[in-house]
Amino acid sequence: MPRTLADRRCAEGWVLDAVGQDSLASAFSAVGLDDGVDVNAQLPTDTLADIKLAVFDMDSTLIECEVIDELARRAGIGAAVSRITERAMCGELDFNQSFTERLSLLKGLDSAVINDIAADLPFSEGGKELMLTLKARGIKTVILSGGFRVFAERVAAELSMDDVYANTLDVEAGVLTGRVVAPIVNAEFKATTLKSLAHTMGIGLNQTLAVGDGANDLKMLSAAGVGIAFRAKPLVRAQARYQLSHVGLDGALYLMGSKGSKP
Repeated sequence: MPRTLADRRCAEGWVLDAVGQDSLASAFSAVGLDDGVDVNAQLPTDTLADIKLAVFDMDSTLIECEVIDELARRAGIGAAVSRITERAMCGELDFNQSFTERLSLLKGLDSAVINDIAADLPFSEGGKELMLTLKARGIKTVILSGGFRVFAERVAAELSMDDVYANTLDVEAGVLTGRVVAPIVNAEFKATTLKSLAHTMGIGLNQTLAVGDGANDLKMLSAAGVGIAFRAKPLVRAQARYQLSHVGLDGALYLMGSKGSKP
């Protein structure tokens, strides 16, 4: 099974008539999804080559799991928490409310499971290749996660990323308290932090890239110059400017002009 861009192909096409290009882009994406390929239309107004900042969701984006669901499985309540997570990521539940509810169910869980889970995280296909290329280009890479910092720091270290923003997992006397530590990294936090980072770097939002999969990523994806829905929920795919549903994370390099045999 293909693991990186080296095993895949990219084709380019041109549409000379500028009329209706936005609707054409949506139509292309829908056709590609049905046919098992990723199709994204880049308009003449799109500027993708001057990215200076790239931000990423973590759960189900940089890694192929939701860490709160993994914690819940260790607590013996995996199915119940997974259902809440799925509804929250699909935009059916308020994120803050669902996050608080799920975390409260983990009260009393032995904190020893944290290191066990962190040591065996399933990284998403193409992530390491993507980060290597972004680093080589001098692009700052940041995790903006509604998950937990202890796991995000592990992911950032493995992928050589620059910074992490995530929720704090509260532990006392060796067990999880089930309490929320403010502020919660929600949709508003992600979008605000993206804008703040761009301002601090002295760059425009058109020089930023964001990648995520859930409803709590939509504001971040919308704020970024390049917003990519990665193997995302239907609501997110419908609203994101670009989407990758079949290739790995390094498929983002196609959108940034890397179309050779290697990223």
